[in-house]
Amino acid sequence: MKPVLLLAALACAFTHLVQAAQPNIVFFFTDDQTSSSLGCYGHPIAKTPNIDSLADRGVRFQNAFVSQSICWVSRSTILTGLTGRSYGTPEDPEQPRPEVSKSLYTDILRENGYRTGHYGKWHTKLAKGDKPARHFDEFEDIGRNPFYKKQPDGSMRHETELIIDRGIEFVKNQPKDKPFALNLWFNACHAEDSDRRPGIGHFAWPSSANGMYEDMEMYAPRLNDPAIFEKLPDFFKTSITRERYFWRWNTEEKYQTNMRAYLRMVSGIDNEIGRFMKALEEAGLAENTIVVYSADNGYHMANRGLAGKWSHFEESLRVPLIVADLRAPKEKQGKVSEAMALNLDLPATFLDWAGVPVPERYQGRSLKPLVAGEKPADWRTETFHEHFAVRNRIPPYEGLRTEQYKYACYFDHDNYEFLYDLKKDPDELVNLAEDPQHATTLKEMRERTKQVVAKLGGPLGPRKGPFTASTPPHPVASAAVTEKPGPDGFVNLLNGKNLRGWSGDDQYWSFEDGALTGVTDGSLKMNRFITWTGSTVRNFDLRVQVKVTAGGNSGLQYRGTSRPDLGLDVVTGYQCDIVANNPDYNGMLYEEKGRRILSHTGEKVIVDTSGEPWVVGKMPVKEFAPDEWHEYRVLVRGNHYQHWIDGHQTADLIDLDEKGRSLEGVLAVQVHVGPAMKIQYKDFKIKHLPDDLPLQTAKDHSIPADAYGVKPQGKLPKGWTAPRYGDK
Repeated sequence: MKPVLLLAALACAFTHLVQAAQPNIVFFFTDDQTSSSLGCYGHPIAKTPNIDSLADRGVRFQNAFVSQSICWVSRSTILTGLTGRSYGTPEDPEQPRPEVSKSLYTDILRENGYRTGHYGKWHTKLAKGDKPARHFDEFEDIGRNPFYKKQPDGSMRHETELIIDRGIEFVKNQPKDKPFALNLWFNACHAEDSDRRPGIGHFAWPSSANGMYEDMEMYAPRLNDPAIFEKLPDFFKTSITRERYFWRWNTEEKYQTNMRAYLRMVSGIDNEIGRFMKALEEAGLAENTIVVYSADNGYHMANRGLAGKWSHFEESLRVPLIVADLRAPKEKQGKVSEAMALNLDLPATFLDWAGVPVPERYQGRSLKPLVAGEKPADWRTETFHEHFAVRNRIPPYEGLRTEQYKYACYFDHDNYEFLYDLKKDPDELVNLAEDPQHATTLKEMRERTKQVVAKLGGPLGPRKGPFTASTPPHPVASAAVTEKPGPDGFVNLLNGKNLRGWSGDDQYWSFEDGALTGVTDGSLKMNRFITWTGSTVRNFDLRVQVKVTAGGNSGLQYRGTSRPDLGLDVVTGYQCDIVANNPDYNGMLYEEKGRRILSHTGEKVIVDTSGEPWVVGKMPVKEFAPDEWHEYRVLVRGNHYQHWIDGHQTADLIDLDEKGRSLEGVLAVQVHVGPAMKIQYKDFKIKHLPDDLPLQTAKDHSIPADAYGVKPQGKLPKGWTAPRYGDK
């Protein structure tokens, strides 16, 4: 063979050897996802065929945990190879020390021949002055708030889709002679905390999951017995984990809506993973790639009356972990490992796969032998867990988990201790800390925890400032948990400056002269809404100043439902109409869910149990001039609805229709199809009334025989006359 050809052959062989030794690494990382939300982990409803396929082609870890269940600490742990307690200082444990953030695992991979990329959520703390882009060849922080982002062509794209778009572009541009490590870190399944509209507001899913689970009944949380919550200590019952329960899980309707939305987020991620894997294969890179799927922390899905994470319970600490080595032979695929794995292990694993020495400072161990089906004899039998982030609002703890026992000490709260026998009590319902029969075990776990703490950096410094409770355990009005009322009992819904706290299309909505302003040029094909994101509304007293131009048509939408099938900003629900030139409609009660006009202005109405409205009394009708400010008032108590304009009552309705009515929903306003118009709102405020106000019943309000039907909307048959209730 000629020397040139020989050199070329040797170079090619060397390249293949390097590729074999240094596989590509794709790291899919989700947010706020407990392992039980995936089909391959046993969820009976979740549709996750692409993630399940990764499990079928690799190893699924049955006992994977995070060392600290909160976004940025978990992410920093993976990047640095250190627990939170170790990468910071006792006085400032959340802030990584400069020497720690100087070299992340991605830097080490780059130094050893890898091209690195990161797209998606970052939310990781580095040393002051450090920039995340410095640690990658390609970097783009793609966040939520909002999840849907307007593109240059005017279309809307979900962050999950954008992250995969960037990932596909990355592999298309990948040099053939170089391995890569690519982070695709999703913001999903994290709720949009600033948007508490159930469904598409709070858990915004990618459009590929539209309609999924719509007709499915979401099963109740397994640990939803109120007695479980009541046994928790007070610092738990008043913390953020309880506050956020009222954002998303506290009513059956809200739970069903949000669970469907959450699963759509999961399936949306799955759909995008399928799209990426297809692109990886088309690029000819799949056969030398290892794919990892995991999450930054677990999630309380209303179990124990809690939401969020931040606790020592299994729901908070357990995460999915799937490793699919696409190079592995068939007999090595589709395995399940029972070994204890930690997020702390991932950076060591990545470096081990790359054939790079793992830094001695790393506190995790490589999962490489476990993925190969060989559990080392000295593999860990205990895991350390802690929480110290946001100590003034989240109760901090430290503790250990073994195969049989779990121990946690909440050191800011009189060293309150938990001890569970996980073999006998896997749901952690019986705290053995005060059981004399387990005193020896308690002491051993306590002392062992102290030893581990000392090894990892020692006890933390004292908390800075007092601990602040987030909510009463059982608030009178759940909508007022976060949106604190003023001295007069009202919450102001406008800040007087901008649209903060509202969600809508800025093509139609803006802030003008201190007022929320909606404008349309008369070309609308569908009503366009802007929705308050602060909370849902249940029972309330609403007051607002409104000014509308002549010919204008708008409405105060309440107890509404988001309708992403019609548009991201569309809402249907009860409505107090605002109609400038028709006194019979101005202040009436309309319902956009299908029953439409429930009462014209000036009618006292009872909606019977089948959903038909009957006029049982009359009130005088007044005219209110356009282009002037008028105060609209909506008072909702149970199923009793009343409207006023400038103190003059325009509607009084009792809704006995259990199937058709809604007792909770979102608050919105709209610009309407029809002539060009301008609508303005100011001094917008709401008083949240108690959740448990009684509902009116048919026994309380009999419908008289001479009551007549409300005139329906639209063109009526010639000679139409209102039906009489007595003839029904």
